[in-house]
Amino acid sequence: MSALIKSSLARKYAMALSGLFLVLFLFQHFTINLTSVFSETVFNELSHFMGNNPLVQFALQPVLIFGVIFHFIMGFILDLKNRSARSNKYATNNGAANSSWMSRNMIISGAVVLSFLGLHFYDFWFPEMNYKYIEALPENPNRYFEEMVHKFENPIRVGLYVISFGFLALHLMHGFSSSFQSLGANNKYTRAIKGFTTAFAIGIPLGFVFIALFHHLTAF
Repeated sequence: MSALIKSSLARKYAMALSGLFLVLFLFQHFTINLTSVFSETVFNELSHFMGNNPLVQFALQPVLIFGVIFHFIMGFILDLKNRSARSNKYATNNGAANSSWMSRNMIISGAVVLSFLGLHFYDFWFPEMNYKYIEALPENPNRYFEEMVHKFENPIRVGLYVISFGFLALHLMHGFSSSFQSLGANNKYTRAIKGFTTAFAIGIPLGFVFIALFHHLTAF
């Protein structure tokens, strides 16, 4: 029993730490994208740096990809175990009465976010790899803004992005604060942590929606 408890705690710690790592990347990604609203030059400079810095490309990028895969695999495992545990308690405990929709359906919101990441890779990462390593075209440090805006000309793609960011907000609403709880942050700062994570979970996805709509509406 002790080994089982330790194993369960280890999975929760791993899930929490990988989630916090991805939140940091999300914030960094948002800050760079936000500059595209105010300055095409700054966005191109930052994108060029991130896309051609060896540390970012060959060290941080593989770690990020591993982190995404690890986080979602661990999420599926934890969800299966939680559902199995809840099924044994339904006779005496109504799960819906003691937990939010978001906490009970993290697997759904996570699957939508994962599908969105697939679309995002298809839109940006794969073309970037093709540009640099397959076609081996000469580097143009001013190409990034135009490439991004071109993607947001399609209203269907923008709609998919908006829906995906909505599910990202739902996922973060529960997952971000739960990461701190899993790491033992149940103290006098709990209310402040909850307020911060809620503001982040709503504000960052809304910011991404704003960026997508801004470039769609100003592309013509």
